[in-house]
Amino acid sequence: MAVPIHPPVPFVPVLAAALPVYAEPAHFSALSMAVLSVLIVASAALFWARFGKVVTVLRAAKPDADFSLHPIGKRVRDFVWEVLCQGKVIQERPIPGLAHAFVFWGFLAFALVSLNHFASGYNLGFLSAHGVIGGFYLYFAALFALLVAVGITWLFIRRFFLRPRYFGSKLSYESGVIAGLIFLLMATYLAAFFTPAGSTAAVALWWVHALTILAFLPLIPHTKHLHLILSPATVFLSRGEFSRIPPLVGDEDFGLVTGKDVTKLAALQAYSCVECGRCTEHCPANNTGKELNPKQIVLGLRSYLNTQGPASEEPIVDGKYETLHSIFQCTTCGACEYQCPVGIEHLPLIIGMRRGTVNTGVWEDDYGAKLFHTLERNGNTLGMSASERDKFIQHAELPIFDGTQEYCLWLGCMGAYDPKGREIITSFAQVMRHLGTTFGVLKKERCTGDPVRRLGNDLLFQTLAEQNIENLAQNKVKKIVTICPHCVRTMAKDWQEFGGVTAEIEHHSEFMARHQNALPKADSGKTIVYHDPCYLGRYRGSYDQPREVLARSGTVIDPPRSHERSFCCGAGGGLVFLGEEQGDRVSHNRAKELTATGAQIVGAACPFCNTMVRDALAATSDAPPELLDIAQIAARSLQNSSNAQESSASS
Repeated sequence: MAVPIHPPVPFVPVLAAALPVYAEPAHFSALSMAVLSVLIVASAALFWARFGKVVTVLRAAKPDADFSLHPIGKRVRDFVWEVLCQGKVIQERPIPGLAHAFVFWGFLAFALVSLNHFASGYNLGFLSAHGVIGGFYLYFAALFALLVAVGITWLFIRRFFLRPRYFGSKLSYESGVIAGLIFLLMATYLAAFFTPAGSTAAVALWWVHALTILAFLPLIPHTKHLHLILSPATVFLSRGEFSRIPPLVGDEDFGLVTGKDVTKLAALQAYSCVECGRCTEHCPANNTGKELNPKQIVLGLRSYLNTQGPASEEPIVDGKYETLHSIFQCTTCGACEYQCPVGIEHLPLIIGMRRGTVNTGVWEDDYGAKLFHTLERNGNTLGMSASERDKFIQHAELPIFDGTQEYCLWLGCMGAYDPKGREIITSFAQVMRHLGTTFGVLKKERCTGDPVRRLGNDLLFQTLAEQNIENLAQNKVKKIVTICPHCVRTMAKDWQEFGGVTAEIEHHSEFMARHQNALPKADSGKTIVYHDPCYLGRYRGSYDQPREVLARSGTVIDPPRSHERSFCCGAGGGLVFLGEEQGDRVSHNRAKELTATGAQIVGAACPFCNTMVRDALAATSDAPPELLDIAQIAARSLQNSSNAQESSASS
């Protein structure tokens, strides 16, 4: 039955006569409907021939033991912001992000138009160009068609002509085909507004538009555009928090060793990669000439699942799909995971592969073996005797925690044994005393296990975690403050796998920021450039607190890469203990950037960053800026303020 053509009922009376009307064929014959039905079935069959295999892999992958939909509110908020609003895409790369957003929003707007398009092929169209609702919606979709056409043209130019480095050297010709089909969809839709209704041209445009959709559909699961279907689910079904490392389940779970170890979330994320290269663009290892490419880690797992499958007992890290060398170049800074616009969580994948090679004995590294042995024997990463820690506590006159003090000051390996770390502890203790806060240090501490957790030695990590948890419980610790963001993360999150601690855990920058009004505002007149530590920033979200503390002692500025985009110092993931780097040093790259700001002081808030940047500043500059922890800067302001008061009193 033909769609009746009614006299125009303008939805905007003044403009209706001047606006062109969307044209469609007046009637479809039985033969046309039969041909259309065959084409639809063929397109759907070709789509399922590939997508069905992906679904089979996802169903066959093992369940994620610790997965929970709760809290559902956060998942809904993330979905609305990252998927529907395309917030992360636009925020991190505004121009290409907007182009992607136009295409995405256009697809949403065209869902109803496409449904009406095929319904009209059976004489069942429900959006009349002459109706109030239908007319409005078709013009609404036309606006998005223009935006999509502009957006996809820009993306085509960017991928095939501008070619940013992180796209890789291989041209993705299927991306060009997909871009062409999307542009053709928009062009045929817009052209229908300038074509007489029921004319041969209108019929031709209708069929070209329909055939373009039917050609586009089977291509989706064969290309990176599979993310159009999977990424909304990937974002919604995340692990729930940044860089969450899933627990091992049972005695036979050693990490990501073979296909049988790949979980449903890992498989879903592997198939969701859009190959945009944002992870690679921000990876400190890749930026300094190393083999690691976070994008390739994900694509390598996808390739493994396509060729071997989730039931395979072939190793994942075999040099073909993933390489041993690359996965141990990761600093676990989290830049890749933070930047990903489709919800891929790289760090659980990389650490999972590390686990698989360490726990099965595949990874053999002299430095790694030495670190593991040192921690087993001495309980600290520097391999020093506990008596050295005792001497420092006595020399610095640090009180022993006896349960009556408000805070337990957790020293950590660097604070207890590293000379510069000890200086930071001493300065922070000075600040705490000035504030009148009661605190004490434990008689005994062992490493929190951060480096072995990130390197994949689960047995040693469990041993260290359980010993520390028991020690804190016996001492009835209720509040912990520490200078090390790695310790904060490990105690607050990773220890939960083994019962965790009930004590409140706080970084010293957060503590000082809460008490900043009690600290003197003694502007030194110097410029301080602040280096965001990865484990304080991306992992914990503490960006403002350190800057607030520093602002009381000078003018705070940021390097070009700061806050969420901060560049790693190179120490994380246990790499500080694994010897010389290949290629340029990550710390040197960062030190040059900090020096180039012209600041007199570099402010740090992590003892590992302090170590790495200190050495790098000396190696990359003849006259490097002074490097100080925020606690040292605060303590210096206390001293300057005290001196000023004494001078004023004497005069």
